[in-house]
Amino acid sequence: MTAAEVGTELPPLSVRVTRADLVRYAGASGDFNPIHWSDRVAAAAGLPGVIAHGMLTMAIAGRLVTDWAGSPAAMRSYGVRFTRPVVVPDDDEGALVEISGKVTDIRESERGERIAKVAITATFEGKSVLGRAVAEVALPTG
Repeated sequence: MTAAEVGTELPPLSVRVTRADLVRYAGASGDFNPIHWSDRVAAAAGLPGVIAHGMLTMAIAGRLVTDWAGSPAAMRSYGVRFTRPVVVPDDDEGALVEISGKVTDIRESERGERIAKVAITATFEGKSVLGRAVAEVALPTG
């Protein structure tokens, strides 16, 4: 990580989510809701197609911050609101999720750590899929 200051923009991250990713995530999380794998069930639920798990989308966006920070252990807090689903087509290309972030504040914690607050933007087809996405990450000392 380079030196961080308010206004620092994190290197953007683009991730393709495929149906195979949904299967792997379902196995890891135990969330086998058929809206994440069945076009028929997704349509019956009023969805435009099979959708990615919200927590998978959140995890992908969080990776922007942990990659920048250099370690998942640097993450101190992370929260989002789910605003729109990521529709994952049944093809080899998948859905492209684009993530960016910007440092909006730096403060010192009670434990003496420098904590950066990062506002995260995650989009699919040009529309936001996460709202109020904010992470706090400990900055390296020195």
